[in-house]
Amino acid sequence: LGGTFDPVHYGHLRAAVEVRERLGLGEVRMLPSANPPHRAEPAASAEHRFEMLQRATSCQDFLVPDDCEMRRTGPSWMVDTLSAFREQSPHASLVLIIGQDAANGLHRWHRWECLFALAHIAVMRRPGAASDYHGELQEQMRKRRVDDPASLTRSPAGSVIPVEITQLEISSTDIREKAEAGRSLLYLTPLPVIEYIRQHGLYAC
Repeated sequence: LGGTFDPVHYGHLRAAVEVRERLGLGEVRMLPSANPPHRAEPAASAEHRFEMLQRATSCQDFLVPDDCEMRRTGPSWMVDTLSAFREQSPHASLVLIIGQDAANGLHRWHRWECLFALAHIAVMRRPGAASDYHGELQEQMRKRRVDDPASLTRSPAGSVIPVEITQLEISSTDIREKAEAGRSLLYLTPLPVIEYIRQHGLYAC
């Protein structure tokens, strides 16, 4: 599960827990993007974002912060990340977890066609979210779709499965704005993250 996690919040964490439960995953690796190629540079450094993620997941051993993208130079292309995982585990069933909005724009990802050879793709869908695929992406998503989580264990990669998750109206942008304004962050992100933000003056004016 990749993202900027700037900062991580309960929306990220709850989604990871639900996808793990519904797909029967052994663990969810949470990957802070060091140099996200498709969005603006994060407000907090990769090191701060990774530390906040570690603190947020410290009580759950099945949510695993992974700094592999931080240890690479250049843009944080997901195809490179999955290629590295595949080299480590040639025959394992790997699942790339993305949101519906990201899935709709998957055709704009670097070497997106290669992703299907490296992992299954789980598309998180919130209530009311609609798919909006076009062209070759639409055909790939259609022919690769499965609905039975057990089918993911029969091959190491290549399937697409939708996963309904709980809608939590929390965003990293809102948390940063509240932090800048000196407002409370309670119940938006775990307390250790709030303490870290305050300790290091993150997102302040």
